Amino acid sequence: MNKEIFVGIDVSKSQLDIGVRPSEDSEHIGFENSVDGITFLVEHMKTIRPALIIIEATGGLETAAVCALAEAEQPVVVINQRQARDFARATGKLAKSDNIDANSLAHFGEALRPEIRPLKDTETLELTALMSRRRQIVEMLTAEKNRMLSAPKWTKKNIKTHITWLEKNLDQVNKDLQRLLRKSSVWREKDDIVQSVPGVGPVTSLTLITELPELGTLNRKQVAALAGVAPLNRDSGISRGRRTVWGGRAALRAVLYMATLTAIRFNPVICAFYQRLMTAGKKHKVALTACMRKLLTILNVMIRDRKQWQTPVEKIA
Repeated sequence: MNKEIFVGIDVSKSQLDIGVRPSEDSEHIGFENSVDGITFLVEHMKTIRPALIIIEATGGLETAAVCALAEAEQPVVVINQRQARDFARATGKLAKSDNIDANSLAHFGEALRPEIRPLKDTETLELTALMSRRRQIVEMLTAEKNRMLSAPKWTKKNIKTHITWLEKNLDQVNKDLQRLLRKSSVWREKDDIVQSVPGVGPVTSLTLITELPELGTLNRKQVAALAGVAPLNRDSGISRGRRTVWGGRAALRAVLYMATLTAIRFNPVICAFYQRLMTAGKKHKVALTACMRKLLTILNVMIRDRKQWQTPVEKIA
């Protein structure tokens, strides 16, 4: 009986290092992180026919390889760095090298077998990249405006010029985002549904589309966990710790937080829910997190049912 093969790929700027389990071959395998190298990688994967390929997210350096493997219908899964690091430590691998990391990723796939999820297509990657650029520009604008408050007079002119340039670029990125969004009938429908909810604006809608493409396909507990708003137990023995939320997709959670602040003022369902929690003695932060989870649950149901906002949606959340 043939054994299942699991592959780990450690990605760097110039190299793709391959780890295979189970394997009796100790020879190091690697390919260049280039168009030709990725082509050879894909052909190699077709030859060994792995059950799962695990790649660690490395800030975009892995994108080309992941897309090529997905297009070749290879079973590729991208995991975050914390998962990979914690697994390596748990298995006693304290040393670090590209080869060790690749083999550890292969071991991760063999031991945990993470679920294969649909990957973003080219248009979605473009939309995601534009959203990332928008966040970067907003962060730079915030930093420059903060500097302006305490800057000496001989640097204020330079800072003001930079702020003007950033604002112009932000306006152009916003236009590009809307243009790309309206090109797709699927995105257009999702955007119309999400923005029909009081308190949810275009930035939240775009972030949901790019950062949470699973919205509408998962149950409420799964979607809350992905967004990082699911309460997690902190119990041990007879001790019962406070439930906390952590992990998830940070960019998504940040915009969901801002949308919820608006929703508790202008959305009748979220406002009533927030007031009920506060009356019950919950702290503001606890109540706000619960409202974030409820707003996300409502959006999840609306996308699933392809229905725009209406007050009776409260009953299904």
